[in-house]
Amino acid sequence: MTAKQLKKIFIDFFLAKKHKEIPFASLIPQNDSTTLFISAGMHPLVPYLYGQAHPLGKRLVNIQKCLRTVDIEEVGDAHHHTLFEMLGNWSLGDYSKIEMIPWSFEFLTKYLKFNPKYLHITCFAGDNDAPRDTETAKLWQQQGIPSQRIHFLPKKDNWWGPAGSTGPCGPDSEMFIDLNPKKPATDFVIGCQQGRYREIWNNVFMLYDKQKDGTFKKLSQKNVDTGMGVERVIAILNHTDDHYLTAIFQPIIKQIEKLSQKSYQDVANQKSMRIIADHIRSAVFVIADGVEPSNKAAGYVLRRLIRRAVVQAQDLGIKDNFVATLAQAVIDNKKNYAGDYNFDTPKIKAVLDQEEQKFRSTLSRGLREIEKLTHNNSLSGLNAFTLYQSFGFPLESIQEEAKKRKIKLPSNFIDQFNQAKRKHSKLSRTLSAGKFKSGLADDSVIITKYHTATHLLHAALRQVLGNHVQQAGSNITNERLRFDFTHSQKLNPDQVKKIENLINQKIKSDLSIKSQNMPLKKAKKQTALAFFDNKYPSIVSVYSIGNFSTEICTGPHVSNTKKLSPLKITKQESSGSGKRRLYAVFE
Repeated sequence: MTAKQLKKIFIDFFLAKKHKEIPFASLIPQNDSTTLFISAGMHPLVPYLYGQAHPLGKRLVNIQKCLRTVDIEEVGDAHHHTLFEMLGNWSLGDYSKIEMIPWSFEFLTKYLKFNPKYLHITCFAGDNDAPRDTETAKLWQQQGIPSQRIHFLPKKDNWWGPAGSTGPCGPDSEMFIDLNPKKPATDFVIGCQQGRYREIWNNVFMLYDKQKDGTFKKLSQKNVDTGMGVERVIAILNHTDDHYLTAIFQPIIKQIEKLSQKSYQDVANQKSMRIIADHIRSAVFVIADGVEPSNKAAGYVLRRLIRRAVVQAQDLGIKDNFVATLAQAVIDNKKNYAGDYNFDTPKIKAVLDQEEQKFRSTLSRGLREIEKLTHNNSLSGLNAFTLYQSFGFPLESIQEEAKKRKIKLPSNFIDQFNQAKRKHSKLSRTLSAGKFKSGLADDSVIITKYHTATHLLHAALRQVLGNHVQQAGSNITNERLRFDFTHSQKLNPDQVKKIENLINQKIKSDLSIKSQNMPLKKAKKQTALAFFDNKYPSIVSVYSIGNFSTEICTGPHVSNTKKLSPLKITKQESSGSGKRRLYAVFE
């Protein structure tokens, strides 16, 4: 089965269950300061999990591209990825586990043809925050799963979310398949650790909202949120334990083999080839969503992915620029992805090629830096981590270079390195899971005000600079708003002042803010601003601020501009080729 076929079967199944398909969102969150990338299908739906009405109703289904960097160091084995596609369906206060569990069993056994005798199920064991989920276990037993294949596990295993430090979350029930059913039965947890039992789907019963003080409050509505990873399920359906042997990755791997003149079948080459394939695939999707390499936030993650791939290519003997060539293999292989993507191939290849050329000179400096960081012919683990983090050198490459140069490594070298790495990883997890304490999609008063202000800013930019201005991204915290837009030149002081004056004039005008659901085509006819065509459903929410701004959006917004304070533009900078970035605060 191909990824496209899996997508069709999944979507069709839930359409028959009266769901509506929604388009995938950009990898870059819109108006969410708490995470660098969309890392789960539910991220774009958070307002609706809190109770806001979705234009397409209470039953939704889609496929969402996701990117997770927390486990980036694990990439290189047969199963881990940074980028993946997630099939998901949602009940927004509609059906519950009573319907979802029979549907899950039906889909797995009748449509994907998994043998029910080989299915294992996990349920939440319960703690002080929520009770033991015996109801879910009973529902699985009603489907024919015996109690010995239903396992109760603690929160660290069977509780999903929140994605940040606060937000929607709840107990989940995960489905596993036994990949070696003919072998004698083994302890379930040990079997999972050894790779015998592989997770294929997760049903999250999103009933709680984690608060800033760590307590859990019941959500105003009961939600269901499911997730099925395409890459993992395709590997299982095609009877391989190695995701990189599926059609999703093989064309990319074969191009790496051609460039390196080495074989993937040689175990010594597999880790490097997997990292290169994963990282360049991820980089292509990230660039396609408007990110360019930089030393900040999402741009830094992109830079790190590209540089790690180049270091691994160096180890494989690929000395010439190759990233743009491999990007073409990624793009040509889109028929084996589950989503329907349109790539700006020339732009993607140009960004990648420029970054690779820049890094190859950095790579040479990194090799020279080894000598500078060596003291008394010894290289500490801390200094090794500096090489690893600043220049993208894997630990094994540092050790090899030290051996070649006859540099001594202290007996606690690995411990020193790992200690520095753990300290950095803790910071990385904070950035990836929730950069600010407000948590995912914080709908606090100040966040709502800043979000409303982005609409005013967008309209003012178009009126002062021209209708070529289009939103290219935004980021909001409790302290300020950041707005990216298409414009090739730096704004002069007079333009900045005109934009500020126009916004503040509208704030003083007490303009009402109204919302209306309508078909996307009708919204565009009414000149509602919409610049992310493939990311909108057929029915959209249109927010109007008097006669000044009309824009397709999901919210949140204040009801009247009089609730806003005067806005001050504090900073401007470039946001990539042909794009500018403004920062603004309420005075």
